[in-house]
Amino acid sequence: MTEAGKMIGDALAKGRKTLSEYDSKKFLALFGIPVSRDIRAIDAEEAVAAAAGLGYPVALKATGAGLAHKTEVGGVVLNLKTAGEIASEGNRLLKIPGCEALIVAEMVGGARELVCGLTRDPHFGPAVMFGLGGVLTEILKDTVFRIAPLTPADTRSMLSDIRSVKILDTFRGEAAADRQALARILLAIGQIGLEHEEVAEIDINPLKIAPNGQPVAVDVLVVLK
Repeated sequence: MTEAGKMIGDALAKGRKTLSEYDSKKFLALFGIPVSRDIRAIDAEEAVAAAAGLGYPVALKATGAGLAHKTEVGGVVLNLKTAGEIASEGNRLLKIPGCEALIVAEMVGGARELVCGLTRDPHFGPAVMFGLGGVLTEILKDTVFRIAPLTPADTRSMLSDIRSVKILDTFRGEAAADRQALARILLAIGQIGLEHEEVAEIDINPLKIAPNGQPVAVDVLVVLK
């Protein structure tokens, strides 16, 4: 069994319906999808040490297999700059119902946020999504879908078909998005959908475009059947 298959099997054996954010990122990284540098901490003291290793500023998140929508419960804090801030916020996050640990994450720079992921159409099977991300995903609904398996031509058309396509060009002094890297991410998501029927959904939002143009998955959720 592959490492990806083992991760899914272990979660299902425990009756879990999702992978935690930390495990979701580990899972996607197995398929070559670039993810932010995260460190899991069991308490605020470990989180302070982790932040020192990553370098300030950092993001701090509550994590747990049953904690899918962290933002809605105040489970995400950004741009923490001191050990005192991390200790205070870490102790608060650990009190959130469903929180099993903390994630200390690097702050990924860049003004552009995209979304990509996987859903399963009852008739056509795994469908890969791409579009404008962040808080604008539900408001503007600028997304496109293709049924897996994807071809390189499919990924190129997906990148070109969103209304906000110019966001992939040079933007406010930041480099143009690496379209080949984005295409590889979309191909990998389609591969996951075909190889692992137990994966019902993948949600990468935001997929940030760093100032150098490289995409980085910042917030990830893998939902299991």
